[in-house]
Amino acid sequence: MEEKNSNTDDAKMKQTEAKTGIDLDTILLEDIGQFGWFQLRTVALCGLAVIFSGSASSEYVFTTARINTRCLIPECETDELTNKFSPSWITNAVPPSGTSFDSCRRFANVSAVTFANATCPATLFDSNHIVDCEKFVYENTDSVVHTFGLACQEWERSLIGSMRKIGTLVALPITGYASDRWGRRTALAVNALIRACLGLARSWANTYVSFTILQFLEPAFGSGVFTSAYILVMELVGPRIRVVSGASMNTFFSVGNVYTGLVAWAVHDWRQLTQVLYGPMLIICFSFWLVPESVRWYMSKGRYEDAEGVLNTAARFNGTRLSEKSLEALNKAVNEEKRKKALDTVENPKEPCLMSKVVRNKHVLIRCIVSPVWWMTYTFVYFGLSVNAVNISGNRYLNYVAVSAVEIPGYWTSMFLLDRIGRKPVLISAFWLCAICQATYIFLPSGYYGISLTVYLIGQFAIAMVTTAVYVYTAELYPTRYRHSLLGFSSMVGRIGSVLAPLTPAMGQSTFEELPFVLFGSFALISGCLVFITPETLGAKFPDTMEEASDIGKKRDST
Repeated sequence: MEEKNSNTDDAKMKQTEAKTGIDLDTILLEDIGQFGWFQLRTVALCGLAVIFSGSASSEYVFTTARINTRCLIPECETDELTNKFSPSWITNAVPPSGTSFDSCRRFANVSAVTFANATCPATLFDSNHIVDCEKFVYENTDSVVHTFGLACQEWERSLIGSMRKIGTLVALPITGYASDRWGRRTALAVNALIRACLGLARSWANTYVSFTILQFLEPAFGSGVFTSAYILVMELVGPRIRVVSGASMNTFFSVGNVYTGLVAWAVHDWRQLTQVLYGPMLIICFSFWLVPESVRWYMSKGRYEDAEGVLNTAARFNGTRLSEKSLEALNKAVNEEKRKKALDTVENPKEPCLMSKVVRNKHVLIRCIVSPVWWMTYTFVYFGLSVNAVNISGNRYLNYVAVSAVEIPGYWTSMFLLDRIGRKPVLISAFWLCAICQATYIFLPSGYYGISLTVYLIGQFAIAMVTTAVYVYTAELYPTRYRHSLLGFSSMVGRIGSVLAPLTPAMGQSTFEELPFVLFGSFALISGCLVFITPETLGAKFPDTMEEASDIGKKRDST
């Protein structure tokens, strides 16, 4: 789920609303309808794009998945005459490891005698002298681990996922610029085209370097599908439907992850799997002609006639009519925005930089320090649990499908509770529930697959709750004028967690297996504690200035 940057896009949408939002929201409420056939069609088309985007974003979990390996034993077999991965004599030549045998080492040879494939006596080997493998036998050929010879090179394998996450980080400013410069639907269609083409090109990569470079380039220039679709939907529905629509888009993304797990279960070869997942994304390119452009984007560019055309189309689809009064108000909003921009340029030529304002405001400064920790924890744990799901015991495909599916009730549970018990209780309880699950998972004895998977799923459910709650809460802590910038800062710093998450399997293999879950639980516990530092925002007015942001919670505390 690497492209889920709805936090910054939601802030951008709200920033645009601050410029032209009152008139447009009134039109949606009184003339067109907050959610009619027009919006339903748009959500369905954007949802399809998000499903394909979600499936593409999680493809690397399977195409770079770990493969069980062992040493080739030339005394008893050859490359051509290796009949099976676990022959009956294997423990004579390879030291045990847990319930299986070592993946990277073998007993040293003490004789030049060779035997047929059926027998391989222990007398050929010195069990007191262990050496590294010279050649490997792979249990299967499903992933790039076999194709590029990455046996026992866990860091190189995990680095592929981190390079992908770095590409997603690079995509944030690129997608933001493209969306603001050329429009939401243009950014959506172009990102889909680039993602499909680079993904398909990667399926023919023949070297580790070229494969890894394409894993970086594809999200860097194509992962904006989710963000473009998300903000497009948010800007076309009424204000009361936006929270539900946002949760729906997150749900579509998780459906895409579930789809990936099911397809990978049926198509094991990594090249074929990549082609099956990325090929259908070419369909999304036609969204340029099927999906309407954002009215708010047209308004921000002063394109009144185009905005009017979209609104008339929406009214016709919804069986309503756009009044002349609304059109006049829309035109007036465009002209007023142009006047404000010109006036701000004249009156505020040398406004103090945002950093100096934040440093002078203690309360906002504390939030700027604390909120990136929440975001880093969210991305680290969310993506870390997803990546490690294919390495836990049991069916890796079923595990991944279950972990992806359990996110969906997490999104909706969080949405249901945020307006009822408050932002802080939801965020604290979700972080701490996740931490408890990690601790429980660590100390569960082996062999309890059902219980272990249940605990793992509850942890993913909890971090999915954080996904919804953290960007809603963070957005409410910052003033309107700087909300986009400060939210973007939290998100950008938080992406460090997503870069580190794919490396956690290598961390566990090089130290001890439970280390990733120790880190997940520790970060979740600390982040839950840090929420106590910030004020509750439920029922509070959106702050417009630094001073109003500092005063959040003070009136409640004094009463």
